[in-house]
Amino acid sequence: MSELHHECGVAAIYHLSGRGRSPMCTDEGPRQISRLLPRMLLDIQNRGQLAAGMSTYDPDRAKLLHTRKDVGTVTEVFRLNHRAKCESLMRGLAGRAAIGHVRYATCGQDDRSYAQPFQRDHIHKRKWFSFCFNGQLANYGVLKERLLADGDHHLTLDTDTEIILHEIGRVLSHSTERIEWIDVLRQVAADFDGAYSLALLTAEGEMIVARDPLGIKPMCYVQEGPLFAAASESVALLNLGFETDQIKSLPPGHAIIVSPESGFRMEQFAPVDKPAHCFFEWIYFANVASTLDDRSVYLSRTRLGEELARGERELGRVPLDDPDTIIVPVPDTSKAAADAMAYELSIPCREGLIRNRYAGRTFIEGGRARKVKAATKYTPLREVMEGKRIILVEDSIVRSTTMNVLLDRIREVGGAKEIHVRVACPPIVAPCFYGIDMSTIDQLIGPKYFGTEGELTDEAQQRLADDLGADSLRYLPVEALARAIELPADHLCRACVTGKYPTTCGQHLYQIALDNRGNKIDSGRTYEQLAAALSEQ
Repeated sequence: MSELHHECGVAAIYHLSGRGRSPMCTDEGPRQISRLLPRMLLDIQNRGQLAAGMSTYDPDRAKLLHTRKDVGTVTEVFRLNHRAKCESLMRGLAGRAAIGHVRYATCGQDDRSYAQPFQRDHIHKRKWFSFCFNGQLANYGVLKERLLADGDHHLTLDTDTEIILHEIGRVLSHSTERIEWIDVLRQVAADFDGAYSLALLTAEGEMIVARDPLGIKPMCYVQEGPLFAAASESVALLNLGFETDQIKSLPPGHAIIVSPESGFRMEQFAPVDKPAHCFFEWIYFANVASTLDDRSVYLSRTRLGEELARGERELGRVPLDDPDTIIVPVPDTSKAAADAMAYELSIPCREGLIRNRYAGRTFIEGGRARKVKAATKYTPLREVMEGKRIILVEDSIVRSTTMNVLLDRIREVGGAKEIHVRVACPPIVAPCFYGIDMSTIDQLIGPKYFGTEGELTDEAQQRLADDLGADSLRYLPVEALARAIELPADHLCRACVTGKYPTTCGQHLYQIALDNRGNKIDSGRTYEQLAAALSEQ
């Protein structure tokens, strides 16, 4: 799964005045609760390493909202490895409320202007706000065309984040009377099709944290006394010092509003039918220490390993009682599944691959350079693998570049005599239009072997194994996902493995992607085609 780009992450914290002092405060006190925000962002850094930023609110300074953001990791952006520079930044950003973001781009360029939060300055405090979000709007192209239709508007960035910024601004500008923020959210979200969790902070000191009506993207929160905190993953709240039972998942279609006057309240802002949680959160994206929607990421991954073990016994391809048979996980997110599989089968699980965490991301260059990067990402240990029959456990195979190179290195450098790949996920056969960077069918390896419906035949799996250089290869069936996560199948978004999308525009985009198959049309063009298609209806 190292070929798959990460999502983004959102965090927020607020300490209300006049309601006591939270024990979570640093020595600087409630007025500088913003100092906790970089720590929270560090805990969700797994969701994006391209850029980071935060906005803070302080009613006692001229710059009521102050934003710092840049390309780089959380440590780089906030100079966490330089005490004096970090302290200077934290003093300048000091506030009793803060929102923050870590970014990986699914649309937009890799420069500072795309880093979040996005701030909208205004002379009226009511219309001065900053916000950040995790997700992607499937109808981004439609909203963009509508916004530009009158010729009076201009967009400087190619991202749905700017669209959301302007949509919020439009509602505020068109309101003749003071409008509550929950009503702003209701009006804006009524036109959204897609996935999002967002945090917004205003120059009047109001904070809004919201989650899309399908709950595709996660959002966790905790409220204790005068302190409110929220993050894309529970681990960021757990590491602040909150107890596990204090941390809750925000219900889909709901928002939490924090106000200096009225405190905390939760309201529903969009109609809610049934959820469509992204299954990839449990399989790959989320920190293994997180719990999302009352389901442990770690336990879900161990159950995936149990599913693999069950399938291995039924298959009977690999001799399980041979001392030369070992299980090796592809670091890092496959480890829990590999350990559970090994335990069920009573086979040793060995760390035969050492990940070079400083090799860089494999998607930066294409072609030959990508293969070179993939080769430097993992070092096979010959001491572990030589002469062994390896059951290699991986999260998923998306584009195959890394897996192809990795198998060659396991044979050549590791000296393995056999390699049997076991994938703790069904084949990825359809694009994602909700925030994962795989939005064309041609960039996926799955459809070439299993069609667009992911039909798992023995022949197709063996053909892929042969082409990758493995002795055998097996995926988990789609039904295993719901069993492992312990949620009903119809409460999960499994579009990328089934081709069935939980939103109307998602399904439209998929049909366009099917029509574009083989035409080398990029994902941006797909979204433009959606706008054109809908305008003709």
